[in-house]
Amino acid sequence: MRGLWADLGDLVLPADCAGCRERRSGLRQGVCPTCVTALEALRPRSVRPTPAPPGLPPCVALGAYAGPLREALLAYKEHGRHGLARPLGALLAEVVAEAVGRARPLALVPVPDTAAAARARYGDHLDRLARHCAARLSRAGWRVRVHRPLRASPRPDSVTLDSAGRAAAAEAAFRPRRGATDGGGAAGEATVVVLLDDIVTTGVTLAAAARVLAATGRPPSVAAVLAATEKRRPS
Repeated sequence: MRGLWADLGDLVLPADCAGCRERRSGLRQGVCPTCVTALEALRPRSVRPTPAPPGLPPCVALGAYAGPLREALLAYKEHGRHGLARPLGALLAEVVAEAVGRARPLALVPVPDTAAAARARYGDHLDRLARHCAARLSRAGWRVRVHRPLRASPRPDSVTLDSAGRAAAAEAAFRPRRGATDGGGAAGEATVVVLLDDIVTTGVTLAAAARVLAATGRPPSVAAVLAATEKRRPS
């Protein structure tokens, strides 16, 4: 499922590289060749915050929240580079495939944005990534669909919070959507539920979402993320 150049080739051309922020003459595909090479060299690995919050499922990340991966995520999430959803979603599909291990029916559950964050970002950024992730997995032969059983309660942006603040905000961060306990036909007995997020830091957000999913009768088997903060240790 590799080959980011094909995905990046569809992007509207910016004046600078999304991965290194360098202004480069002749930039054709949104991310320069050096950054594409760095992104394609990343391989998913298990990560675990220390200490891990209660309820956190096993977590797999593409790489550290640093370098071109960090810059591409910031460009996509905070600077309106929505065209990056497709290549980033393809990278997230790599993480899901590694986390699950073999092709099987999947229900991908993106951690939802709050209404305020979605308005500020012109849409739920994880939902876009999840749809591109599912499309890439489907083309590779997986049976997959995106399931949205969670609603996000209003809360401060996590970038403004310390570890204690993240933990407090996460406790009431999510609630099940109406009808979430019936699964909406998205998952069956053999379906693997995969929780999706862009970045794992302390793990409290993923753990809170996992607890709500468990309360609906569909606990996630694993969490798949694009980046883990460097202070987190691989398991």
